Amino acid sequence: MSSTIPAPAAWRAQTERAFSSNIAPIVGALLVVSIALSFMSDVFLTGNNLSNIVTQSAVVGIAAVGATFVIITSGIDLSVGANIALAGFLGAQWAHHSDNGLLGILTILAVALVVGAFNGASVAWLGLAPFIVTLAVMGMARGLTLQFSKGQSVYELPGSLNWLGSADFAGLKVSAIVTILLFLVGHLVLSRTTFGHRVYAVGGNADAARLAGINVKRVVFSTYVIAALCAGIAAIILVGRLDSATPNAANGTELQVIAAVVIGGTSLFGGKGSMIGTLVGVLLIGVINNGLTLLNVSSFWVQFVQGALIFLAVLLDSFNTGRLKRAATS
Repeated sequence: MSSTIPAPAAWRAQTERAFSSNIAPIVGALLVVSIALSFMSDVFLTGNNLSNIVTQSAVVGIAAVGATFVIITSGIDLSVGANIALAGFLGAQWAHHSDNGLLGILTILAVALVVGAFNGASVAWLGLAPFIVTLAVMGMARGLTLQFSKGQSVYELPGSLNWLGSADFAGLKVSAIVTILLFLVGHLVLSRTTFGHRVYAVGGNADAARLAGINVKRVVFSTYVIAALCAGIAAIILVGRLDSATPNAANGTELQVIAAVVIGGTSLFGGKGSMIGTLVGVLLIGVINNGLTLLNVSSFWVQFVQGALIFLAVLLDSFNTGRLKRAATS
């Protein structure tokens, strides 16, 4: 039995193999798309437009940092957009009535973490399917947002609440700086810490990880809490950027987040992925969305392209893992 139990050194080796997944094709796709758009639109390569791409990708990027942890464990979080909307609205409403931005920020983070803890506990300790749990939570969170808001938006927010989403620092948007820092932290946690090694181990083979002494339930629970914390930060950024909170905020964000993570090389079957790949995936999604907007393409095609990219990424992942071949011969 001991030969089947991964030792800490084996966890590190597994992490290195999973983390060193080839992202060259994704980087190549990003370059090809960028070059093509530069010829199709004179505005694309301007400094203002490139800055807009980074700024507009901040919410998806921050949420994708947390989603990467969840998906590496072979989980999924469909409630991220609804969590951003609910936490952002309640925090903005509280800040508006109290005229206290810090209180609004703390409310946003607290609400987001409660949603994440509910997701994590349902998956880890109740043993429910992540897809069903987070789909249900998505509906509940959206419903609560509409109920609390009565369909009305919140405006006139304190400057301290808006700062992260709207302020500049050294010529850069603070939201962009926060996004880069979170990707860096996520990269270090996944590649350099024991917890990161355990995340890969659980995603690669939960039974073997359990036999090796890893508390699988605690790891799974923690990934959903991390995803919720990132959703809370994304909500703060979104509220600050818009200087308002709307009941339909972040509608469809979950699709963009999952697309960015999967396109970046993180396997939906678990055990493989990296923050670097997710970052490239976020940029690719941002560039495509921006390019289609510049070319006056219908927004309906944007959703189609995102869905098609997810399908292609999953198809390639299935080929790489041999699942399609096994399914065809079974």
